[in-house]
Amino acid sequence: MDKPVCLIDTGSDGKLCVQQSALQILQQIQQPVVVVAVVGLYRTGKSYLMNRLAGKQTGFPLGSTIESQTKGIWMWCVDHPTKAGTTLVLLDTEGLGDVDKGDSKHDTNIFCLAVLLSSTLVYNSRGTINNRAVEELQYVTELTECIKVKSSDEETNDSCEFVKFFPSFIWAVRDFTLERKIDGKDATEDEYLEFALKLKHGKSKKVMEYNFPRECIQKFFPSRTCFTFPFPTAPKNVSRLDSLDPADLSSDFLEVTDRFCKFVFHKSHVKKLKDGITVTGRVLGHLAKTYVDTIASGAVPCLENAVIAMAMIENEAAVKEGLEVYQSGMEKMKDSFPLELKKVSSKHQRLSKMATQTFMKRSFRDTDGKYLKSLEENINKLFDGYLCQNEQASKRRCEDLLSSLSEPMMENLKQGSYAKPGGYDLFFKDLEDIVKNYNSQANKEVKAEEVLEEFLKQKSVDSKAILQADKKLTEKEKQIKEEREKAALLQQEIKATEEKLRQLEEKMEAERQSNEERMRQMKVKMDEELRLQREEAERAMDSKLREQADLLEKGFKDMADRMSQEMEEFKRQNSEAESNRAREFAEMFKNIFKTHEQTIAMMMQQHKEQIEAIHKMNARSSGCFIM
Repeated sequence: MDKPVCLIDTGSDGKLCVQQSALQILQQIQQPVVVVAVVGLYRTGKSYLMNRLAGKQTGFPLGSTIESQTKGIWMWCVDHPTKAGTTLVLLDTEGLGDVDKGDSKHDTNIFCLAVLLSSTLVYNSRGTINNRAVEELQYVTELTECIKVKSSDEETNDSCEFVKFFPSFIWAVRDFTLERKIDGKDATEDEYLEFALKLKHGKSKKVMEYNFPRECIQKFFPSRTCFTFPFPTAPKNVSRLDSLDPADLSSDFLEVTDRFCKFVFHKSHVKKLKDGITVTGRVLGHLAKTYVDTIASGAVPCLENAVIAMAMIENEAAVKEGLEVYQSGMEKMKDSFPLELKKVSSKHQRLSKMATQTFMKRSFRDTDGKYLKSLEENINKLFDGYLCQNEQASKRRCEDLLSSLSEPMMENLKQGSYAKPGGYDLFFKDLEDIVKNYNSQANKEVKAEEVLEEFLKQKSVDSKAILQADKKLTEKEKQIKEEREKAALLQQEIKATEEKLRQLEEKMEAERQSNEERMRQMKVKMDEELRLQREEAERAMDSKLREQADLLEKGFKDMADRMSQEMEEFKRQNSEAESNRAREFAEMFKNIFKTHEQTIAMMMQQHKEQIEAIHKMNARSSGCFIM
């Protein structure tokens, strides 16, 4: 994108809505995304930081008046400067606290969306991080009422799990003029932030009101960083910040800005969903639509519901993509039909593996194996269709070959060359030569034996007529030759049935190998999902342990004890979630295995029927008189 576009706007009805043009842009981004959102009071210079992250001087409008310039949430997608194969998505949000709006709920929704969509949240403020600045970040305290983690109908507070999914937090303090000192000693920017978020002892209403927003920031955001920016230039030039030459800007300001950008580029992680699922641009678009539609309906956005909705959309698309990979490859091969069954089966297995890989790459939380099962069933249907097309092509080639080889015989029949004494032996000799030449040329055709069987049945009519009319042969000789011909026809029927049996066994083996590969890939996928879920829980637990240690160090034993209880419950829930996931995976394997067993059972029934048919024909053959 060469410039930002509006992602979320306010409709004529006053409700938030997602812009379709922005969704179309995100739909094209199949790479993982690092999403950086900036929030803060209006007219505090948020857009300048976003432009710098985009590597541009201009882009997001800075404005030069006291009015807020950005409305809704604007988006700018650029190549990530340090992470190959990743897109950096910058979200510039409408300024909070704009007096013209007079709608605090709207501000809360904007803040909530920034938190839900980003992997790094930049809070931009001016002056210092004092109590007023923290109180202005009141939206953090409202998140417990604006975001749900689980879809349970119960009115439970699940904010203790926010730390799993919330973005890292950067507080950018603009126009900072104070010395960073704590107890007379120089302090780093991060130490300054933690000092400003320090809790007070006591249980009075005033102390609790003071502590509450600070507790929320510490509890919800797993990582916190601070940057203090000095004045960028002389006050009269601030309104022209986007057009100023770097030489006209303070070197200290540029140094902090450069550090800020490098930190964001190197430390901001790819956006993840619940259970550690990586977000692509396409998924980010779906998320934005889901969350905005939920808010517009008056409901509370739920992370679990969002994941379920995304899984359905992505898994359906994953099945479609997998089938396209399989079908496009088989369509290219179709031009070469007819082919040996082994070649078609080998191609099927290779493309089935690729289709499954494509599916696995995009799918997630296919908890009951429903979508993988759908992929398998559709691939098997397509495979059967291509086998049928290959057989039809083989049948046409074999029939054409027999037609060509039997032209001289057909001409002799027309001219009556076999309608004389000794004509049967001449006809039989010509027929043997046709069969011999046919077998040498069509021995690898999948329909060779079946077409030859049909051909011999047709020629048996002519053969009987010629045999009965041949006056050179005695009745006894005619009977012997007729029995010999019946035996030959039966043997060809047996060969055709045996060839069908061999082909069925080959197809069964191809299905077995494809299913084993499918199961192997699913096992890898499940192990990866469980690993991500475990890592997510471990990161959250580490954050809580650090928070508890900090509380103990600063003398907040009661709060640390409550934190212990919270962590025990947290561990119990994580253990339960992991067990549930393991059960889901076991059930999924069971479903996939069951589907495969049904397919094999159907093939085995065909196999059994063909074996029985061969036995019956052999029994008939043993009763035939063969000279």
